[in-house]
Amino acid sequence: MCGLAGLALRLGQTPSGATLDALTRALAHRGPDGHGHHVSGNVALAHTRLSIIDLVTGDQPLFAGAAALVANGEVYNYRELREQNALHCSTGSDCEPPLHLFRRDGIAFADRLRGMYAIALHDRGTKRLVLSRDPFGIKPLYLAEVAGGLAFASEPQALIAAGLVEPRIRPEARAELLQIQFTTGAETIFEGIRRILPGETVVIADGAVTERHRRHALPEGGPEEITADAALTRLDAALEESVLLHQRSDVPYGMFLSGGIDSSAVLALMARLNDRPVLAFTAGFDVPGAADERAAAAHLAQAAGARHVTVSVTEAEVWRHLPEIAGAMDDPAADYAIIPTWFLARRARQEVKVVLSGEGGDEIFGGYGRYRAAMRPWWLGGKAPRSRGSFDRLDVLREAPTGWRDGTGAAEAAAASPGRTRLQAAQALDIADWLPNDLLIKLDRCLMAHGVEGRTPLLDPGIAASAFRLPDSLKVQRGSGKWLLREWLARHFPAAEPYKPKQGFTVPIGAWIEGVGDRLGPLVAAQPGVAEIARPDRVAALFRHAGSEKHRGFAAWHLLFYALWHRRHVERRDVRGDVFEVLSGR
Repeated sequence: MCGLAGLALRLGQTPSGATLDALTRALAHRGPDGHGHHVSGNVALAHTRLSIIDLVTGDQPLFAGAAALVANGEVYNYRELREQNALHCSTGSDCEPPLHLFRRDGIAFADRLRGMYAIALHDRGTKRLVLSRDPFGIKPLYLAEVAGGLAFASEPQALIAAGLVEPRIRPEARAELLQIQFTTGAETIFEGIRRILPGETVVIADGAVTERHRRHALPEGGPEEITADAALTRLDAALEESVLLHQRSDVPYGMFLSGGIDSSAVLALMARLNDRPVLAFTAGFDVPGAADERAAAAHLAQAAGARHVTVSVTEAEVWRHLPEIAGAMDDPAADYAIIPTWFLARRARQEVKVVLSGEGGDEIFGGYGRYRAAMRPWWLGGKAPRSRGSFDRLDVLREAPTGWRDGTGAAEAAAASPGRTRLQAAQALDIADWLPNDLLIKLDRCLMAHGVEGRTPLLDPGIAASAFRLPDSLKVQRGSGKWLLREWLARHFPAAEPYKPKQGFTVPIGAWIEGVGDRLGPLVAAQPGVAEIARPDRVAALFRHAGSEKHRGFAAWHLLFYALWHRRHVERRDVRGDVFEVLSGR
């Protein structure tokens, strides 16, 4: 993992060294092991490095002929690319093969890459800058129009910190954030800052975008004809190959382990492929009645011969660090799973720089209950995903949110391509927006806050090719999702008890908020970002009863997150201290 940023100005303009330094400082947490710059004419590249592969000669920028490259992420098939294409590389870096492929194939270079990446390439000969992002959107990349041309960075906050963009809120995106906990599409919550879309390659010349190309993560077409036995054999090969590639590293690695299906599959494959015990990290909450995955994870770790490390997340620790956690989410996702993920990353960094996790399993294999609802016609109780927002039944906001489902509706239309079933369309919808703009943002920001690289072996082209076009009957059986992955576990890692009822992952944030609601509610209501959109008396009442009903807890959490996020990224104020110190301005 690394940070990258840069400027692509109009011809005749020269990037400011002070701006480049400011971008680098703002991304230092993503790459604490070093930094580098490249300036040529109207283009500048900046890079901060977290050393994972080729610790000695892998510093960036990398150069070949008239081309220069900076990248964030990992290209897992870099060895195969070197061998199959007879590339003469001067380093052992996984990012050098893309540089040579670009010189040979132009912007089609990205079609050969297997990994998670955001890449910037400058061709001094043609005076073009090329930006490219991996098909699943595992690694982030943002683009903004600025004075004199364009700027890009791994995080929006870097563009703001460097003085290139003012932190002005888009009301439509704010409504999305409050209602569904993340924002959709290319536009971010900040006016003037756009996401490079997953799988997108953008060409920039003379300070403007001249071409856009898209590589999609999912195979086209409806369900294929395949037997369960053939599908299981194919899946086993795909899983083994993906986990093997995702373990390529010159530094120690471990994994995040829950008691669920997805991380159990990752654990099973890592145990198969490693001679040493797998190092597994699990978080739990010391709250009576809260869902706690530590016991189930310990059982799995013992069965796999793994070394198991548990992290206890207490209410006091959450209040102490929540401003810092929310502050890390500059492209905001109000997913309460940021809390345990941040604490897990902090603990993991004491022993490793790389962790594998099970993100993407529900989306790829069809696990969510909302998918089964989407499979049914409306007259049998079917409903569209994200059809209700967190504030729909609450009279808290000054005005009812409008337009908050427009982005989801556009993504739904795109996901329902010819031949796909209702289930496939629901999966494709999540893979287009929910996955990159919630789950993967969460993983990226929480891990990067501690200089840890997160890898997601279930989000791999080989896995997608083997699983997405399966018949619906191999994904959902007897009212339960992820049938094929469950059956694979039943045969290869029965300790996972794959057919036991799914236990949803929860954070007891509603009960915690209610416990301090009399104190916390008025503080949140008084914050400029919240006072602008919500009625203070209603906010205070919501916080006093946040633990009484699930939707109240979600709404209170979204407002608390937004208050802390707004203070850090819009008001540009200090978030050092606990929740109460920060919100009271002490």
